[in-house]
Amino acid sequence: MNGNRYLFKFFYIGENYYGSQRQLNHISVEECIIKALLEKKYIKNVGNSGFEVASRTDRHVSARGAAFSFIAKKLPILMEINSVLPKDIGVWAHVKVPQDFSSRFNAEYRHYKYIVQIDSHDSNMDLDIMRKACKELEGRHDFTNFSKKEKDEVITLRDLITARFENQKNFLIFDFKSRAFLRQQIRRMMTKILELGKNQISYDDFLRLFDPSKEYSYKPAEPNGLILWDVKYGHKLRFEMDKKSVERMKTYLLQRYRDLYLKSRLFHIMEQDDLS
Repeated sequence: MNGNRYLFKFFYIGENYYGSQRQLNHISVEECIIKALLEKKYIKNVGNSGFEVASRTDRHVSARGAAFSFIAKKLPILMEINSVLPKDIGVWAHVKVPQDFSSRFNAEYRHYKYIVQIDSHDSNMDLDIMRKACKELEGRHDFTNFSKKEKDEVITLRDLITARFENQKNFLIFDFKSRAFLRQQIRRMMTKILELGKNQISYDDFLRLFDPSKEYSYKPAEPNGLILWDVKYGHKLRFEMDKKSVERMKTYLLQRYRDLYLKSRLFHIMEQDDLS
């Protein structure tokens, strides 16, 4: 394959896509990126481009610092790629890497954030026991009962580098870091952490989930609050941020924030009306 391999950082808002991974009959984030690369003649076809995404996310999950790589037929111009992408997807940094570089396997770790809004009826949540649970999750464990059951055999032993959260006004901001996560692992950990905080399960119930010999069935937390915050690589890789592409991303996010804030105020006012 002729050309140089480049690694890109990109963002997306997941609400309009059926996950990040390509799939039949449903629009995905990957599909939009590949179409843009084909249209702007960075690749001739996917099969010979070495296209690879570092992490896959489910429907409604968003990303700020996701990563992909491919072998480009010409020098990348990020705003040229962005010009044919939807506004809720955008590349914003890149770096040249060796031909045999893997955006997936050369990553040091993935960093996810999960955001939870605290309502008035959640004011009595036990944050201390939730912090204790986060500490329990850190380290090497078999996360079978904190992940979606797969048809194929999967290695469920994982090293969780970080599990913690901060209380920011009416929100809890969780941070999870690991070299690799199982499918729905973060959302299922969140389900149990929140149940603990609401006193819906005991700490002993939580600890039993670490025993892979017993199976437990429960729903994962909602995907909307999950963000792939960053994919971290070695310090030797120095990404070049594209100023116009970063500005494009921030402009879009700020506009969405304003639109949603206005809607939230509208709904709040309508809900308070006594209809008299």
